[in-house]
Amino acid sequence: MKLLADENMPYVQELFGDWAEIVTCAGRDMTPDQLADVDVLLVRSITQVNEALLAQAQRLSFVGTATIGCDHIDTALLARRGIAFASAPGCNKVAVGDYVLAALLKVAEHKSWQLADKTLAVVGVGNTGSQVAARARALGMKVLLCDPFKAQGDPTAFVELAHALTADIVSFHVPLTREGQHATWHLLNESAIDGLSSEQVLINACRGDVWDNAALLARQLGSTPLTLVMDVWEHEPEVLAPLVPHVLLASPHIAGYSLEGKARGTFALYRALCELKQVEMVLSPEQLLPAPPIGAVHLESPLDQGLIARLVKLVYDIERDDRAFRLALGQPGFFDRLRKHYPQRRELGSLQLINAGQTASELGFKV
Repeated sequence: MKLLADENMPYVQELFGDWAEIVTCAGRDMTPDQLADVDVLLVRSITQVNEALLAQAQRLSFVGTATIGCDHIDTALLARRGIAFASAPGCNKVAVGDYVLAALLKVAEHKSWQLADKTLAVVGVGNTGSQVAARARALGMKVLLCDPFKAQGDPTAFVELAHALTADIVSFHVPLTREGQHATWHLLNESAIDGLSSEQVLINACRGDVWDNAALLARQLGSTPLTLVMDVWEHEPEVLAPLVPHVLLASPHIAGYSLEGKARGTFALYRALCELKQVEMVLSPEQLLPAPPIGAVHLESPLDQGLIARLVKLVYDIERDDRAFRLALGQPGFFDRLRKHYPQRRELGSLQLINAGQTASELGFKV
């Protein structure tokens, strides 16, 4: 069996090396001729798996994406050709929760806010959105949930988008869809942007095309700019460079890039391929991970916002990602290079807090 994988996927050799010939390459540079003799294709979000890419893939029997979203995969084409498909829903939800928690704490420092006094709206309450909502509640925030699909089952638990856009902070966690009643392309459009207060904060850690970046730039150049946290950008890997100086935190689509999240993503495809090929699984995600650099911290005082911020930074420094992004901005290929060489990042759950209570667990730490 020959397997072609995105070179940025970890643990491919460990999981598949005993029963496949493995070839890796840059996910954005995959070409049809590379797939001519490939049985298994493993990708991430930057690879468009479509008719053009699969034009010469005569042996292909399995496609896996180590991501939550599948908007880069022509699943109908795979079904027509009888090619099995698997994704990794939820693999990076914890990492995205960590990212947004770190962003919230930085926003609070920037604006001299006590987050417990503020309201957070979560737009899209799937795997990642649910994680963000749980972290916000642990901070004492009031949380509004906006998800038209989930609202069909329990309308009283959800608010309309117009209501969500009145919150102090609005965090987006929707897939990218371009058709249907609830399409998310430019969900935050010029009209919605113009209706926001200058005191509001927007966070995007889902898909760049969910926000109209040109309309955001126009708003930021006016007299009442917003506070923005942007991990994703319209037209990636291209970035609307003039917008970056007007963004509080900027990063290259790495919110879900924890080592644990990447391991879960690759392992989900390993499990799916084992089931398809009827091969026994001999490894677990836990066996793949190294020991964290800091294993435990003993707390001598109760958790407050300042202490939480210090503990989060021990594990994940979001400002380091922002600095790296700004330093590299404008260099050829900077976006993909930052992703390819992203430093190893652990999840908050890799750090055990001793003498901590339930709040620490709800924030994502191990207790």
